[in-house]
Amino acid sequence: MASVEHIATDNFETLYIQLRKKEKRFYTDEEVKELPDIAVTHPHYKEWQLRKQSMQSLREYLKKKSRPLEILEIGCGNGWLSRRLAAIEGANVTGSDINLAEIQQASKVFENISNLNFIYSDPESNLKEKKFDCIIFAASIQYFESFETTIQKTLMLLKSDGEIHILDSPFYSMSALGAAIERSKLYFEEAGFPGMSQHYFHHTLDSVANFNYRCLYNPNSLFNRFLKNKNPFYWIQIQA
Repeated sequence: MASVEHIATDNFETLYIQLRKKEKRFYTDEEVKELPDIAVTHPHYKEWQLRKQSMQSLREYLKKKSRPLEILEIGCGNGWLSRRLAAIEGANVTGSDINLAEIQQASKVFENISNLNFIYSDPESNLKEKKFDCIIFAASIQYFESFETTIQKTLMLLKSDGEIHILDSPFYSMSALGAAIERSKLYFEEAGFPGMSQHYFHHTLDSVANFNYRCLYNPNSLFNRFLKNKNPFYWIQIQA
């Protein structure tokens, strides 16, 4: 059954949860069970439609491997994506996060799923003995200060033919980086959480080039530029 292992966290947790509640991104147990499906009247309905698209694309990609998979989601939050990935035949899924409130909710909501467990922890320091076929960062890489250091540590958790997948997170060109940082700073200040600027990081496409990567979805490709409801985020795969 779904379980959660409790390990120490840092002071980011309280600030993050408070902001999520103000943004109406902290969901009831019943809502979490249904995500990414949510009421059309919810303020983040359109965002969840995009996340549903990315989830479906990722799940179909992994299904095509047609073999048992050990999957780790880093920054899993309330566990909705980990739960959806656990539906892949032969998959064994671990979700990790440093926010106790959401990881406890995930463990409670999905407690009856035998191939799914949750860790309240930094996985790099607590899963050293385990290797994964696939490690997911979905809407979470922006909370890691150094992209290069994070990916280097994550690669150590992969099997020899394993893959890292990064979805639903912004990447910037160097020319757009300064303006993006200022926008985020202003947003957190207006929301009443200026301290969040110290925990939200802006990664560039140049940083991805240091690794063995493929871009599985490029929102700025010639074709995608003309799609009306395109997903604005890259889908990046990094291989071991």
